[in-house]
Amino acid sequence: MSDSATTRPLRLGIVGLGYIGTTVGGQFHRHPDATVRAICDLDSDRLERVGREFDVPGDRRYAEYAAMLEDGAIDAVLVGTPHTLHYEQVVAALERDCHVYCDKPLTTDLERARDLASRAERSDQTVMVGYQRHLQTAFRTARDRFADRDPTWLTASITQGWIDDSRGTWRLDPELSGGGFLYDTGSHVLDGVLWTTGLEPESVAASMDFHDDEERVDRRAHLDVEFANGATGTFSFHGDAPSVREHAHLWDDEGAVYLEGTQWGSRDVLEIDSDAGEYAPYIDPRSERSRAEAFLQSLDEGTDPPATVRDALRVTALTEAAYDAARTGDRIAVDR
Repeated sequence: MSDSATTRPLRLGIVGLGYIGTTVGGQFHRHPDATVRAICDLDSDRLERVGREFDVPGDRRYAEYAAMLEDGAIDAVLVGTPHTLHYEQVVAALERDCHVYCDKPLTTDLERARDLASRAERSDQTVMVGYQRHLQTAFRTARDRFADRDPTWLTASITQGWIDDSRGTWRLDPELSGGGFLYDTGSHVLDGVLWTTGLEPESVAASMDFHDDEERVDRRAHLDVEFANGATGTFSFHGDAPSVREHAHLWDDEGAVYLEGTQWGSRDVLEIDSDAGEYAPYIDPRSERSRAEAFLQSLDEGTDPPATVRDALRVTALTEAAYDAARTGDRIAVDR
């Protein structure tokens, strides 16, 4: 974590100019306290197009990440590349004393996730992970509920036409994705529940259907999780469904909080009392910070970012245990 303010405007380098690189990169480009100084991608057409959009001159457009770090005179890096590339790229950025915004998941390997958490916590640099539910008013409202009570039971699920959406992309290549739907969209759901409730997973049983013959890219996953406080929960992820719907139903001894929504907009919150009555707290998403704003604020204040490497390590540990459980048929301990 950074312990001092960073000079302004923050000079940002972006590696990977896909959806995250351009969406979150666009937030930095439009922010008065940041400038996109350098960009990196293997696709020359993307480099030219995004370079024009973000006002990055030709001599700061790179095909090689190492060259961007060497020549770019940058303060921070946005890592928006395929999942299995994150580890090396975050390490290289930290070794250049750069702050890092890394898309989720942090890594698809538990030992590497542990190593990155250790490196980040020893460093003076800030590493923020792209779990944006930490910024969403609905999830923050639900999190407040569990500041003074423990959840006892939960269910959570998400559906998406992920297989069709991912055809022809790196997301269906396990050498780059590290897995399937669980490691992609499903990672947000695991993180959202763990962060909102504060629960620590202890063990998981799982079943999966796979898209590929090698059984590395899951299209459907069902997880049965036991938590350290005795709570239990189920997670269901269906990546070959007609539309996007998400729910998290989080129960305690006094009732529940429901988080629900469609597509990628804001989620709704309902509080359920012991008589099955419903109350909808007022949610104003206009007050939500963008990911760029949150990153810059953490640098200015020298505070932890909204989603930390420890948050991401918890998700990777549960995800890796779930894949092991599905392949072996055993209940697997979640070891962080």
